[in-house]
Amino acid sequence: MTNEKPAEEGASLLLDEQLCFALYAAHRAVTAAYRPLLDELGLTYPQYLVLLVLWDRGETTVKELASALRLDYGTMSPLLKRLETAGLVHRARAAHDERTVLIALTGRGEELRERAAVLPGALLSVAELSGPEAAHLRATLWQLAGRADAAAEKAR
Repeated sequence: MTNEKPAEEGASLLLDEQLCFALYAAHRAVTAAYRPLLDELGLTYPQYLVLLVLWDRGETTVKELASALRLDYGTMSPLLKRLETAGLVHRARAAHDERTVLIALTGRGEELRERAAVLPGALLSVAELSGPEAAHLRATLWQLAGRADAAAEKAR
C-alpha cells in the first residue's frame, strides 16, 4: 500500500474524459471555423483578437493589450509588427513616457471593423448555438478561467 491520496471519485486518465483536452479541442475547432472567415479579412485569429480590443477601447498601451489578451510581450511584439506592416495599426512611443508604446488603429483598421461585424454571428450559426446557449457557455468558461487563474497564482 502506498501513501498516495486516493484519486477523486470519477477521476480518469482517459483522454476523452479530460476537461483540458475538451477545451483544447474546442479551441482548435473554433479557430478552424473562424479561419475561412478571417482569411477573407486577411487576418489570423490572434490578429483579430487584437483588433477586437482596439475597436472596443481605442488607443491603448502594449501592456494593457497584452493583459486584455492574456499574452506576454514576446508574443505581442511580432503580432503587432505584422498588424502594423499590414497597415491596420500604428505604434508610437508615449510622449509622457518613452518606455510606453501606444497602439492605435489606422483608418484601414477602423474600416475593417464593419466587415468583421459578421464574424460572431457566423460562428454561432456554424456551431448551431443560440444566443442564450452561447452566453451560458461563455459565462461558464469565464468562471473556469477565473478559478484556474486563481489556482495558478496560488501555486506560484
